Amino acid sequence: MTQHDGALLAQAAQKQLRLLVQHWRAAHVLDNAWDWDALARRASTPNPFFERWALLPALENFAAEHPVRLVTFYDQETLVGLMPLALSRDYYGKAIPHVSCWLHHNAFCGAPLVAQGYEIAFWSALLDWADDCGKGAPFLHLAKMPADSALHTALRNVLALQQRPATVVQSVERALLASDLAPEPYFEQSMSSKKRKELRRQQNRLSEEGALRFHRSEGSEGIESWIDAYLFLEKSGWKGERGTSLADRSDTSEFFRAAIAGAAEAGRLERLTLTLDGRPIAMLANFLTPPGAYSFKTTFDESYARFSPGVLLQRENLALLARDGIEWADSCAAADHPMIERIWREKRAVASCNIALGGAIRRGTMRVLARLETGSFPKGI
Repeated sequence: MTQHDGALLAQAAQKQLRLLVQHWRAAHVLDNAWDWDALARRASTPNPFFERWALLPALENFAAEHPVRLVTFYDQETLVGLMPLALSRDYYGKAIPHVSCWLHHNAFCGAPLVAQGYEIAFWSALLDWADDCGKGAPFLHLAKMPADSALHTALRNVLALQQRPATVVQSVERALLASDLAPEPYFEQSMSSKKRKELRRQQNRLSEEGALRFHRSEGSEGIESWIDAYLFLEKSGWKGERGTSLADRSDTSEFFRAAIAGAAEAGRLERLTLTLDGRPIAMLANFLTPPGAYSFKTTFDESYARFSPGVLLQRENLALLARDGIEWADSCAAADHPMIERIWREKRAVASCNIALGGAIRRGTMRVLARLETGSFPKGI
């Protein structure tokens, strides 16, 4: 914690800052869509999964079994922070009470929406609330936090000032697109000349199968038919065979439909489609959250796998490098993904951490649990 950070914390105490924690259906922010959207545009770390058009359908479809609350943070009447929160006794299958940032299986970033300049004040207020209202939980669990963000730095500084134990329980690196190079030079550096030649051969062979076209779309025109095609294409592959495609469950398909349509209406969606004789054979959706972007979902027709349609589409997706206002794109892919890491060369560190709550007894419990989970006592984040 620097002297500057300490001064910011002192100033925060003097401001008219207030933290509200309400059941999500009763949260005041639901009546103020403009405030929520404005916060998303001001957030120091963009996170589409906590924007209004993605979080509300997620809560509608996935929060029935959890009393999820919305944390909202205000400077007077201006919304400057938002995060979904859960109090749970299920910690990855173990009966351990804890407070956590609420996520679902199709959310790939857990960074709260916090307006730039309010990061330290937000974390301080949230931890104070969790100390008092966490129902005896020994720790706060934050999953999928970008480790290179202003939010992460502010949290680390607050923990140091408060001498609060914390530990990283998981850390991964996933593919990131971030370069000053134009798309074609980037692609040439990503793939060897031999691999690029093979990809050109595959594209030529695929073109012999029919009329091959690439489409890039924004806005809401044709969005419902695009969603239908995406769900059908994904279900036709291995995910459908395993019963894990979005279309295999009503809650996941309804979430996908609402989130994609909402992102399009909000001007936050880019759709890419590769068609053969007018039929989609590869599709992907990007969430646009300047200065970043998130490559949310990708699927392709596995009957054409020998032509690498997914890789052909990802080559077109390198146009993100030349897009105004976009400095980086998070792949949202698993670490060491065999397809995306053939092209995207940069990495984004994403960490999950536990932070001690309460007094000496609860903090002592957290230290013991951390030792059991990680093999060592808390070392900070």
